[in-house]
Amino acid sequence: MIKIYHNNRCKKSREAVQYLTENKIKFTIIEYLKVNLSIDEMTILISKLNIDPINLVRKNENIWKEKFKNLKHSDMDIISLLVSNPKLIERPIIENSNKAVIGRPLENLIDFLKSN
Repeated sequence: MIKIYHNNRCKKSREAVQYLTENKIKFTIIEYLKVNLSIDEMTILISKLNIDPINLVRKNENIWKEKFKNLKHSDMDIISLLVSNPKLIERPIIENSNKAVIGRPLENLIDFLKSN
């Protein structure tokens, strides 16, 4: 089953949920701002995304710019920051059993579904 890491306040995240619903694709919503991911869960998710942890960071968020932008971070530092500051996680993330994709733009989600 597909999981979507969702923030209802995000237009792109709402568009992804709408797309899945309209196309009758079964999915589970993970409200990652309410249900904090563990270090292990975040590490696995990043592995499924096949990206460096820094590429999952929303670099325009004030908390990033004010506290973390100019510091040097290891991959584990970034993972810890994402877990402790979930607002920094790029969204939406769509995950299946062995892969994941950042669903913005929506075409990323569409391509992901076609290839799986």
